Amino acid sequence: MSRPVSEVKVLVVDDQSAIVEQLCEFLKAKGYACTSALSTNEAIERYVADPAIGLVICDLHMPERDGIELVRALKQINPGQRMFEAIMLTGRAEKQDVIRALREGFADYYQKPMDLDELLEGVRRQEEVLVERQRNLSDLGGLNQRLQELADSVDELYQDLEKARGLGAHRRAGDAEDTESELPAVFDKLSPRQLEVARLVGKGKTNYQIACELGITENTVKLYVSQVLRLTHMHNRTQLALALTPGSAPVHQRFTAH
Repeated sequence: MSRPVSEVKVLVVDDQSAIVEQLCEFLKAKGYACTSALSTNEAIERYVADPAIGLVICDLHMPERDGIELVRALKQINPGQRMFEAIMLTGRAEKQDVIRALREGFADYYQKPMDLDELLEGVRRQEEVLVERQRNLSDLGGLNQRLQELADSVDELYQDLEKARGLGAHRRAGDAEDTESELPAVFDKLSPRQLEVARLVGKGKTNYQIACELGITENTVKLYVSQVLRLTHMHNRTQLALALTPGSAPVHQRFTAH
């Protein structure tokens, strides 16, 4: 029974064209689509141009830029969104080179001349690893999206409840001392719950303390803080706290005029 064609494309990189041709021909016969490069710079161009590439087989020692530099460069391309697994080939398997390569991100290595059947097994193993990583990334993205939607829904329900009670956004969120000071206009975008969390952050309270005070989980607090920073265009909790501090006129004016 022949192996089905893989959806993962292999990029083969070596400065010796004969090796590149041999490996590409062998892998294509085993069901893998291949593309080739004879240098690190050419390999980077191939990788950027073809999002189907998920496996990289490359020589360690190449002129100008070696295989380690190649893997380092590929990891900088769409980090967190695109991933690959790399297998190293080497004709001089010095221990320090191998250790350096594995630390940089190579998953496996093979000594030249390669046993092609052993290399094929390695390619299949790394393909499985890659597919699992991609599946986990997809699942995580979906979970984050659902959490965000849930937080937004809770926020809308809370806002509706506040309206039903006849409470204004600022009255529900703050105490008498807080309401005495006018907030920057950018805070008008916040829902009552978001504003409530923002004020507690401004008082210097930790996520754990806020969670205990509001009766919600610490993870939910983190979501609210993230929403507040995004909606107010602030970079961190310190900046948020300064904007909410009475008497910090320069900060107050800056965010009011944003």
